[in-house]
Amino acid sequence: MDRDTVDKLLEWAETYNDRRYFEEDPIIFPRHFADRYKRGECCLADVEIAAVIAAHLAWGRRCMIVRDCKRAFDEMDWKPYDYIMKSDYRDEDCSLHRTVKWSEFAGICSRLRKAYGQTSSLENMGQQWFRTEVYGQKPDPKAANKKINMMRRWMVRDDGKVDLGVWRNSNPAELVIPLDVHVHNVATALGLTRRNPKDLVTALEITAALNEIFPGDPCKGDFALFGYGVTGGM
Repeated sequence: MDRDTVDKLLEWAETYNDRRYFEEDPIIFPRHFADRYKRGECCLADVEIAAVIAAHLAWGRRCMIVRDCKRAFDEMDWKPYDYIMKSDYRDEDCSLHRTVKWSEFAGICSRLRKAYGQTSSLENMGQQWFRTEVYGQKPDPKAANKKINMMRRWMVRDDGKVDLGVWRNSNPAELVIPLDVHVHNVATALGLTRRNPKDLVTALEITAALNEIFPGDPCKGDFALFGYGVTGGM
């Protein structure tokens, strides 16, 4: 990658790592609870559950994601931990968000209730655990797990800007880029990867390339890739 491109990515990461670009984004829901948690008004589990739900619904147009996340948290009466522990979930065969049904939402809540019966925090759980034990998907060691890595970025990075930084015992250097079609297209255009499969190997390759630009904090590069798209680079 040429120096000019690197300099632009560094600039865009600084520019777009700013809350004003994420006012209509699913991160606003776990942020609501993170702000309350830091004031002692709710528990860490509230933040974690909000992040799990918001990340799961984070596909499609952002205005629709925000609308449907709000529906989910209204259903929870904005008390995520209390809601899952009461075990009285909306379990209907109708849509919450796109193809995600309320019954799928109820399944996630039920599995979270089981998890919190065994631990007070989800911080130390790995990708495959979230995939199978929270989201109820089949194991797939090759999967990029975009929503899980996005959720972990939210929870771990702690620069006081967009991300929440409430998982204090995790290292941002160990985060993996949340890989979706857009990120893959941008990363390919920039020469961060030549691989076509949108799998874990590709996500790790892009993460390694970003780590050279953002040492110890590769997922700061997520904002740079976002900026590349916003500024018309794609």
